[in-house]
Amino acid sequence: ASVVATRLRGKNKPTFTRHMDTGDFVIVVNAGKVRVTGKKLEDKMYYRHSLYPGGLTSVSLGKLIETRPQRVIEEAVSGMLPHNRLGRAMIKKLKVYPGPEHPHAAQQPKEHQLA
Repeated sequence: ASVVATRLRGKNKPTFTRHMDTGDFVIVVNAGKVRVTGKKLEDKMYYRHSLYPGGLTSVSLGKLIETRPQRVIEEAVSGMLPHNRLGRAMIKKLKVYPGPEHPHAAQQPKEHQLA
């Protein structure tokens, strides 16, 4: 996740500037195969709130990997990005997929005939 956050932020480029989005799009595949050490599968909890009274929901890491494995990577990376509108723009350039397939392709230059 730290390598992904560095690429999204653009810190690996010589043109890095703190106040600009100079990062690249990043595609993460096989998010369902994430491994953790220790008892994190049972002990690490993810929280969200519905903004209604008593609306706090918690789910363990193990349960989240079973149901939505891409959410684990997204949460880890978003915590390492700036917490402002720049960070929200950066996280939109992250694409996470639970398996090896994804609909994206590399840029392929096309030859044009000049008449």
